[in-house]
Amino acid sequence: MADSSTQSITIDAPPDRVVAVICDFARYPEWTEAVRRAEVVEEYEDGYASQVRFTIDAQVMADEYVLAYEYAEDLSRIEWHLVAPSRMQRAQRGSYDVVGNPDGTSTVTYTLEVELSVGMLGMFRRKAEKMIMDTALKQLKHRVEAPGATR
Repeated sequence: MADSSTQSITIDAPPDRVVAVICDFARYPEWTEAVRRAEVVEEYEDGYASQVRFTIDAQVMADEYVLAYEYAEDLSRIEWHLVAPSRMQRAQRGSYDVVGNPDGTSTVTYTLEVELSVGMLGMFRRKAEKMIMDTALKQLKHRVEAPGATR
């Protein structure tokens, strides 16, 4: 598997609001530019998604794939992996770690590891991962902090 990349951002909201947005997969197309469709295909007994099918179009890459999700009991960690290789990816592993801060904000750390099916030089892959992660965190922050956002 490829090396993992990690980035963090501080969001002006408590962890429960951040987690509510992260776990509301069906609404991802409303706030994430690359996601065209997100469909929960399996759920755990508690109602949290166990598998989600994504259709993305990130201009340089379009793909459809299914991710399997696991959650820490206190929802401080949400992790996923690619169920089966897709047209563009051999493997994907990732996680969000959500930590509450004393001032009422949350720090979200995003870790991502992707192995593409197409060849890409390491430095370009890392730059693409950084851009994907940076965009994802900024869009998450905007969604959580927006008035009337999913709670």
